[in-house]
Amino acid sequence: MVDIAENGRTWLLSGPGSSYALHLTEAGELLHLHWGPRIRLADAEALSTRVLPGYWPFESPLDGREEYPVEGGPRFVRPALSVRTEERRGTEWAFESYETAGDPGEEELRLRFRDDGIVITLHYRMRGDVVERWVTVGNEGQAPVELLRADAATWTLPDREGWRLSQLHGRWAAESRLVSAPLTYGEKVIGSRRGHTGHQHLPWVALDTDATEEHGEVWGCALGWSGSWRIAVAQLPDARVQITGGAGYDDSGLLMLAEGESYTSPVFAALWSDGGFGGASRAWHAYQRAHVIPDADRDRPVLFNSWEATTFDISEEQQATLARRAAAIGVELFVVDDGWFGARTSDRAGLGDWTPNPDRFPKGLAPLAEYVHALGMQFGIWVEPEMVNPDSELYRAHPDWVQYQQGRKRTELRNQLVLNLAREDVQEYLWEQLDALLSSAPIDYVKWDFNRCFTDAGWPGEPYPQRLWVDHVRGLYALLDRIRAAHPDVAIESCSGGGGRIDLGIMSRTDEVWTSDNTDPLDRLAIQHGFSQIHPARVMSAWVTDSPNHQLNGRVSSLRFRFVSSMAGALGVGGDLSKWTEEELAEAGHWVGLYKEIRPLVQRGEQFRLRPPAGGLSAVQYTLGDETAVLAWLQAQSYGEPVPALRLKGLDPEASYECRETGEVHRGAVLLHHGLRVGLKGDLDATVVRLRRI
Repeated sequence: MVDIAENGRTWLLSGPGSSYALHLTEAGELLHLHWGPRIRLADAEALSTRVLPGYWPFESPLDGREEYPVEGGPRFVRPALSVRTEERRGTEWAFESYETAGDPGEEELRLRFRDDGIVITLHYRMRGDVVERWVTVGNEGQAPVELLRADAATWTLPDREGWRLSQLHGRWAAESRLVSAPLTYGEKVIGSRRGHTGHQHLPWVALDTDATEEHGEVWGCALGWSGSWRIAVAQLPDARVQITGGAGYDDSGLLMLAEGESYTSPVFAALWSDGGFGGASRAWHAYQRAHVIPDADRDRPVLFNSWEATTFDISEEQQATLARRAAAIGVELFVVDDGWFGARTSDRAGLGDWTPNPDRFPKGLAPLAEYVHALGMQFGIWVEPEMVNPDSELYRAHPDWVQYQQGRKRTELRNQLVLNLAREDVQEYLWEQLDALLSSAPIDYVKWDFNRCFTDAGWPGEPYPQRLWVDHVRGLYALLDRIRAAHPDVAIESCSGGGGRIDLGIMSRTDEVWTSDNTDPLDRLAIQHGFSQIHPARVMSAWVTDSPNHQLNGRVSSLRFRFVSSMAGALGVGGDLSKWTEEELAEAGHWVGLYKEIRPLVQRGEQFRLRPPAGGLSAVQYTLGDETAVLAWLQAQSYGEPVPALRLKGLDPEASYECRETGEVHRGAVLLHHGLRVGLKGDLDATVVRLRRI
């Protein structure tokens, strides 16, 4: 909901529990007023009467108070907008107009400013308690305008002492690690200069002063962009705090705007919660299920992926054998991973040639896909469209289609180069290849991978080659949108060597994400804990693989622990089923069946992190309607040390709940003594407990 003061200079956006307010002064300065608990328009108008401190030679009263700081004038904070023309650099803008548009309850507020021929529009929209912000910069003049930086938003926090900053950091196979630390004076900058979101940071930060998991105020924001990005958190000299973020890591240039052209930034979304980190997470999850994730009301199927079972050594007969075993344990989606196309017998050849290998699939993929369908499963494949091997028919025909710097060696990582998806001819080629592929067989699912970073991001012959960084992502989005429109029943998973491309932008175009290449169930608990700070279990793909874990650490873990770990997200199986014993297959069938029973709770329910994965017992709870499921893992236990009981959250303290495993009846948010203490004895290192309100 958007409320506007009678003078048209104060705007208030409100959700169920929070409000966001801003004000335009008589001098034309756009100031931030409020972001926090819900207030009335009269309260916002009262805030707008506060007088700014005076100017000093070394400080600006606008710093830390301005809604969207631009480069130029009496400002010293990091600018959200930086433009350059042939005559000048910087912005001296003037307010022009405002308007609201859209459905009631989700109106979009647009504030329009002008600096000669440059038009800047600030966009605001409240969805639930999440504020979406983005900016559009257009050139309505004649001279070209170089857009050096156009961040989506600057967020201003209220005056507080003792701010603490939380973020998700990591690397390949160790993504989404949650870390919190006191915020100090100066700037904390996170981001990616790699061309994709990156394994090193998820584009999310949260700030608090004294919040716990379920209590206290938390301010958080998340950027929806799948290329290079930057978020800067600054504590200014007067202790005020602002967060600025958008596409691009540095200020070397985004785009050159000719007359009539414009740039629209990604969305930078943010929310305030007084329910602690858990309450903030549940608000983020609800927002994404309602407004970001396609078809979020459809639960993700249990899948089997052939990669760890076969790597590149695949055949139609071998895949059919695996499919029979997968169907027998209740798998619903069978995915053929790398190695089905071109000359792809290793990672040295074939990328770019998206036609089935005639020796391995002499009649194409249709016979195998139809056989998988006859077994009662959907059929999926792996692709990596943005990449090319030098040993491929595509590269031999079009060596100029890759990113490269004239006169420099073309850097190969994983024996591959990055296609320049900013080029329209590359986009068209990939569309034709993928459309033909998806039309050639009954394919239900695509695992879309991206297995290396940008290194030689050049574009010889292009007048403004820097645009590659933005337009590659635009090209990716356009290609995904086109595929989804032409093949609406095909689900897409985003993968980038695991969690290298996870953000609100890619999630708005895909159905789930591959969280990490690390499938060790103990390691995954920490990864999944961090992931859940912002993203829901519905999109978190998690596989059960073989033990010992041959890919990373050689750790031995029980099949029970592996399954319960993966059941905390969208369950998948990635082990070599041809080597599993009959006993293991029978146990796997039990866990798959149990997951299907609790799947609606995990994928659509409210999530409560009961105990973090910090050693000993960890647990997570999912509640939907009258049903609750608790997944718990005993990571380590000293001799004689009792297993701690768990106090559940979010239940009605006046209601009774039946434990479906034991038949015991518990009252409200009780301690589950029997279900967990017995369930985690001896070698029972993980358990699932279900309750129903009676």
